[in-house]
Amino acid sequence: MTIREISSYAAGEWVAPGEGARNIASAITGEVIARAGNAALDVQALLDHARNTGGPALRRLTFHDRARMLKALAQYLNERKQALYDISFDTGATQKDHLIDIDGGIGTLFVFASKGRREMPDGQLYLDGEPEQLSRQGSFQGLHVCTPLQGVAVHINAFNFPVWGMLEKLAPTLLAGVPAIVKPATNSCYVTEAAVRLMLESGIVPEGALQLVAGGLGDMLDRLGCQDVVSFTGSADTALKLRSNPNILASSVRFVAEQDSLNASILGPNAVPGTPEFDLFIKEAAREITVKAGQKCTAIRRIIVPEPQVQAVIEALSARLEKTVIGDPRLEQTRMGALISNAQKRDVLEKAAIIGSEAERVFGDPDDFEVVGANTDKGAFLPPMLFHCPDPDRAERVHDTEAFGPVSTVMGYRDLDHALELANRGQGSLVASVITHDPEVARAAVLAAGAFHGRLYFNDRVSMKESTGHGSPLPHMVHGGPGRAGGGEEMGGVRGVMHYMQRTAVQGSPDMLTAIGGRWVPGAAEIRGPAHPFTRRFGELQIGETLHTPARTVTMEDIEHFAEFTGDTFYAHMDEDAARRNPFFPGRVAHGYLLLSFAAGLFVEPDEGPVLANTGLDGLRFMKPVSAGDSIKVRLTVKQKTPRNEEYGEVRWHVTLTNQDDEKVAEYELLTMNAM
Repeated sequence: MTIREISSYAAGEWVAPGEGARNIASAITGEVIARAGNAALDVQALLDHARNTGGPALRRLTFHDRARMLKALAQYLNERKQALYDISFDTGATQKDHLIDIDGGIGTLFVFASKGRREMPDGQLYLDGEPEQLSRQGSFQGLHVCTPLQGVAVHINAFNFPVWGMLEKLAPTLLAGVPAIVKPATNSCYVTEAAVRLMLESGIVPEGALQLVAGGLGDMLDRLGCQDVVSFTGSADTALKLRSNPNILASSVRFVAEQDSLNASILGPNAVPGTPEFDLFIKEAAREITVKAGQKCTAIRRIIVPEPQVQAVIEALSARLEKTVIGDPRLEQTRMGALISNAQKRDVLEKAAIIGSEAERVFGDPDDFEVVGANTDKGAFLPPMLFHCPDPDRAERVHDTEAFGPVSTVMGYRDLDHALELANRGQGSLVASVITHDPEVARAAVLAAGAFHGRLYFNDRVSMKESTGHGSPLPHMVHGGPGRAGGGEEMGGVRGVMHYMQRTAVQGSPDMLTAIGGRWVPGAAEIRGPAHPFTRRFGELQIGETLHTPARTVTMEDIEHFAEFTGDTFYAHMDEDAARRNPFFPGRVAHGYLLLSFAAGLFVEPDEGPVLANTGLDGLRFMKPVSAGDSIKVRLTVKQKTPRNEEYGEVRWHVTLTNQDDEKVAEYELLTMNAM
C-alpha cells in the first residue's frame, strides 16, 4: 500500500512531511495509510504571509466580492466532491456521514455567500445599527462600525468533520476579510488537505488568504497578537491548555472555543408510546448515537424521559439500535462505520467504564458484536452502547463524562422541572432538545434551561417532516454553548462574521458619518441631482441625492373618500366627538396610509424609467396627526445603495413627510429596485 505524504501549505509552497512526522492509520483496517507533520515548518513565515499578503488582498475586496468568492469556492468543491468522498471512508465515515461533513461544509459556504450579498453592504465597512444622536440639534452623532481585524485567524479543528469543521470557520473568516491558517486534527488531515488543494488549485482564493498546517503548530500561539484570533474545536482539556497560553492571555488574543458537550434530549411529559412524538424521540436518539459512530459534538449523551416511560424507551431504542449494521463504511448496507482510530476506541471504552460505575449497560456489548466486511480487532469498531442510570440525582459521572462515541445514557425524571434540572447538570452544552407537542413545555424549557445551552431544539408532529435534527448545526444559527461547551459561538450568519472584526464607535457630524459609512445620515448635506432621481439609473444616483416636493393640502373630502374607498372607517377619521376624546388627536384626522399614498403621488415619476419595482418600506413612524386643511410635503433622499446583480440594485430612500409648519408627520425608508 502506498503511504500518502500529507503536506502543509505554508507561505505559498507545499511543504512535505519531515522531522517529527506522524503515521496515520485507517480506521477500517488499522494499517498506516499516510504520514503528516513537520517540526521544521517556519511558523513565523506562515504568519507573515497571512498578515502581509493574504490580509491586504482580502481587505481590498468588498463584502460582496468576498461573498462571490465563497460562492465560487462552493461551486468548485461541489463539482469535485466525489474525490473527497473517496478518501473519507478511511476515517470510518459512511456515505451518509460524508453528506453531513462534505456536503454540509459546501452548503455552509453557499449560505454565507448568500448572507454576505443580502445582509452586508458592497463596501469594506459593516455598519452595526443606526446612528445615535448625541447632541440636541443632531450636529454631533455616533455610529458603530465593524472593520476586519488586521491579523490572522488560526483554526484548530477536530478530527470528526475534516471538511465541514474547516469550512464552517473559514466561511465567516474570509467573508470578514481575514486570512486563515487551518490546522486540522492529524488523524483525518488527509481529507482536509485534499479539500484545501482543490480550493487553492481553483485560483479563487487570494494568495496568503488560506494556509494549511498538517501536524503541530509549534510555537505559533506564542507569536500571536491583538489582531489575531484562535478558533478551537476539541476537548475541554486541550482548550484549557491553549486558552491558558501566557501570550494568549497577555496579548488579549481572541479565543473562540467549541469543546466537550454533554448534550441532552428530553421526552416531553405527554409524549407517551403511541404518539408521533414518542416515535420521533426514538428515531432522533438512535440517529444521534450512530451517525459518525457517535463522534459528534452535538450527539445526544443523556436521554431524559418521564420515569413511567423509562422501560418503554429502553426497549424501543434498543430494538432500533439492534438493526444498525456495523462494518466497512464503503459497503452499501453499512449504517455505522468505525471510530477515527483505535486510540479513540480505547478512550471511548474507558469513558464508558466510568459511566458504567453509575449506570447499567442495557444494550451493546463491546466484546460481542458483528462487523460486516472488516476485521473487528484491527479496525476501530464499536457497537452502539446504551446505559440506564436509575438514580440521576445522586449520580455525578454521567453528568460530567463524555464518551465521544456511540454511547448514551437513559435516565428518568419526576416532572418537567426535574428534567430541566438534570439537563442543566451538564454545566453547559451546545444543544438540548425537547420532543413535545405542548407549547407550554417548550416555553418552560427556554426559561429554565436557555442559560445553559447554546441551542434549544424543539420538535413535534408539526415540524418533524422538515426539521433538520437535534445534531445539525446550521450556518444561519449560532453554534456554541456556555460553560463546559466552551463559551464560544460560531456561524450564526453575520454574527459569526463579527468574531473576526472589530466593532468601533465613531463620533462626528452627520457629514463625517455619511462619508465614513457610505450611508446617508439625517442632517448630512443634501445633493441636488441634475434630474428627478427616479429618472436616474442605479449607478448614476449619489448617496445623499435629495428631492424636495411641492406641498399638497389634505381636505375633508380626501379623508372621507379614502375611508369609503378602502373601508377604513375608524372613528378617529369619521367621528369628530370620538376623535376629540382620544388623547392623541385634536379631532378628525387623515389616515396614515392616506398620507403615504399622497406622498407617493408627490415624489413618484410616472413614466417608464430605471425604477423597476417598489419592494417595501421599513421603519414607518407617524409622529404628528394631520387634520383637514393641513398640507404635507416630502423630502426623498438616497440613503444607501446595494447592488443585487448585473441588471439591478436596491436603493434605500429616506422619506420624511412634513406639514405646513415644517414639523415631521411621518418618516420611513422606501426600498426600490433600480436598473443598473
